[in-house]
Amino acid sequence: MPRTVTESEIAPTRYAHHIRARALTVRRGRRVAVDGIELDLGTGVHGLLGPNGAGKTTLIRTLATVLTPHSGELELLGSARRSRVDLRELRRRLGYLPQEFGHYRRFTVREFVEYMAWLKEVPRRRTADAVQHAIDRVDLTGRADDRMGSLSGGMLRRAGIAQAIVNDPDILLLDEPTVGLDPAQRMEFRALLRDLGERSCVLVSTHLVEDVGAACAGVVLMDEGRTVFTGHVDRLRTAGTDADPGDSDIERGYSALLRRHRERRTGAGA
Repeated sequence: MPRTVTESEIAPTRYAHHIRARALTVRRGRRVAVDGIELDLGTGVHGLLGPNGAGKTTLIRTLATVLTPHSGELELLGSARRSRVDLRELRRRLGYLPQEFGHYRRFTVREFVEYMAWLKEVPRRRTADAVQHAIDRVDLTGRADDRMGSLSGGMLRRAGIAQAIVNDPDILLLDEPTVGLDPAQRMEFRALLRDLGERSCVLVSTHLVEDVGAACAGVVLMDEGRTVFTGHVDRLRTAGTDADPGDSDIERGYSALLRRHRERRTGAGA
């Protein structure tokens, strides 16, 4: 059973880089899913883009300490140590929403978020307020006492976001968080991301390029396990031309960078 920690033990700390990776490699069986990538991510909202199979989910799970790197260096919140005590302390400071998250159908939304707060060792005297605040921020206030099994797909996703932010994390990792959200909810979610990025390092994996353009300052673009591009979203907007596929500047930039990367790898652009 997790012990109750004091507020001073989970007070936020400023880091030059919340996430720092050097030649990070992660294998899934015989396949290299993340292939020697470099990352330096600090406070703010960062979009993680790439086609299916690019390695985005593997990278997110590695940063969430679910998977162990095969080689390279990974520092989270200034520490590369991975003892059991280190991991426990680190996980108190992480928020993570996987593509598919488990939950007890008979739990109410409030009970589910309370349970996750307990697992993350949120101080007991702060738990009720932290849970209510997280539920309010994802616009589930009126459904807080409904059972998880009665929620729509979009509401379940919002409950998942609530559990990810209940501990006010220093690093927030979200894997396809807008799946099932309607357009109005997506706009509200973008505003929430911008607010969270004021003090946290937020990494959002998504297929929706326009969400990145609206909510993110930084972009990490992956393909075949490698980093294609890292930088400000404005650089992504200017990377393409009218000849590249896409309905917007940012989509054309995405297409252009992927094309150039693949040409370099195959020698087609030589």
